[in-house]
Amino acid sequence: MATVKIYSTPTCPYCKMVKDFLAEQHVEFENIDVASNQTAAQEMIAKSGQMGVPVLEIDGQVIVGFDKAKIKSTLGL
Repeated sequence: MATVKIYSTPTCPYCKMVKDFLAEQHVEFENIDVASNQTAAQEMIAKSGQMGVPVLEIDGQVIVGFDKAKIKSTLGL
């Protein structure tokens, strides 16, 4: 099983969409709220070069945004 982290904020609609999608696929993930955790926000920016959310990290591979095709491909779904 892949290690999946999602850097998100509570108000982001695409963050909710990606979390719902992963839940439907029975993929476990760690949700990291960058709105309340500045250290995590800096970590996300360092990894992705982006300030926008969602940012996914799947086994070390960074995906910016809710790119369903790329997420499925990376997870082997």
